[in-house]
Amino acid sequence: MRRLEAVSHFEYEVQSSTRSHTHQRHSHQAYSAARRQLRRRVGDVTGSRRRASMTQPTGRRKMAARLRGLVWASRPLLPVIQTWDLHARRWVRALRRSPVRVVSPSGQVVERKPGPGKQPPRAAAETGPHEPQRKPSLQVPPSQKPCTWEDSGLRYDKALPGDRRLSSVMTIVKSRPFREKHGKILLEGRRLIADALRAGAVPKVFFFSRLEYLKELPIDKLKGVSLIKVKFEDIKDWSDLVTPQGIMGIFAKPDHVKMTYPETQLRHLLPLLLICDNLRDPGNLGTILRSAAGAGCSKVLLTKGCVDAWEPKVLRAAMGAHFQVPIVNNLDWETLPDYLPTDTRVYVADNCGLYAQAHMSNKASDHGWVCDQQLSKLHKYEEEEEDLEPGASKAWLPEVEVQSYDLDWTEAPAAVVIGGETHGVSLESLQLAESTGGKRLLIPVVPGVDSLNSAMAASILLFEGKRQLRVRAEHVSRDRSSH
Repeated sequence: MRRLEAVSHFEYEVQSSTRSHTHQRHSHQAYSAARRQLRRRVGDVTGSRRRASMTQPTGRRKMAARLRGLVWASRPLLPVIQTWDLHARRWVRALRRSPVRVVSPSGQVVERKPGPGKQPPRAAAETGPHEPQRKPSLQVPPSQKPCTWEDSGLRYDKALPGDRRLSSVMTIVKSRPFREKHGKILLEGRRLIADALRAGAVPKVFFFSRLEYLKELPIDKLKGVSLIKVKFEDIKDWSDLVTPQGIMGIFAKPDHVKMTYPETQLRHLLPLLLICDNLRDPGNLGTILRSAAGAGCSKVLLTKGCVDAWEPKVLRAAMGAHFQVPIVNNLDWETLPDYLPTDTRVYVADNCGLYAQAHMSNKASDHGWVCDQQLSKLHKYEEEEEDLEPGASKAWLPEVEVQSYDLDWTEAPAAVVIGGETHGVSLESLQLAESTGGKRLLIPVVPGVDSLNSAMAASILLFEGKRQLRVRAEHVSRDRSSH
């Protein structure tokens, strides 16, 4: 009877505490207190009965019967407890809701906007119960460009064993006929690749061994580019460097018209051009291009017979000069004058300059850049013309005046022709110099000393031209200030 009284008393307290909606929080506390009190009462009764039944066999049966009665008596409590739990959950949800409209005691109504990602009640009602609600699209404003690798969403492939993409591409870019056919070049090293990207070169594929090397490049330039991660050993096998930098880039062959050169380079351009004639050594051509960029040449023209300007060895020797000065490759002598500015004079670099000195000696070291084949051609023409009239001999040889390189030769836009050490300057270069009123620039050396290196001679002439132009500009500014 004491247990039944306790249960009925607990049921009454719970029902009375859950009737009022406004005191639900207090009813939860009352429910918890009543439940703890019921457990204590039932525990006291069942504990004393259990201790008494340990010595009486019949007491165990009575204890089991009383417990079954207690379970049946507590069944009506279940719906009451569940009902309270349901109301409590509703009350918690109500507390979590944010008000849409707030009415102050003075009667002022304040509208509140829904949070980000939430739909207003009217819009939710208009969508209907069966129509799925659209998620707000996360659109990045055009002005906010991704600044990190994670924001850009770029992905790369990892080359598996047996992947032949690197070897197939390297076979193309390592051969000049394949480069010209497919229009692709190879750039190696982070600095050279970064210079190419800033100049507007179009990348196609990047092979890299570590992701950190790729993160150093401009992110906005890598969109739409195939990114392939390979082993460092694979890059080392195809690299021409003693210490590979772990990244290679395949680019479309740049067009000097579409390139964007540095502003500092454009501000210091001079009316000075460089023409490379029969330059076959990649190291010399790369050094010459580097000197041309340093001197401020406006353009570099390469005739047929020169080494490819986009060969990997030339790119490595030029140290990024390809993306600082315009380079026009593989030109004919017939079309070369079209790339020269108006009133340009062509000057030919010569280590001897005088036909008489070349004629008196049979050693190639004495006549500098005048090649053996050309001299043999000269002697052949002389033998054929021995029977001609005296005034008609040597008429085929262009008559180009010789002057020292340190005399003034930059009064008009100038173009300097540099020939290769093996084949020398061509006859077409002398004819072009004669037709434009140019001269042969003589760099005197000590007798018996071999001719200067082509790259060294080009550097001397280009920086001498820069010095003369600077001195002329100073004289002009001084004259203007005096007047």
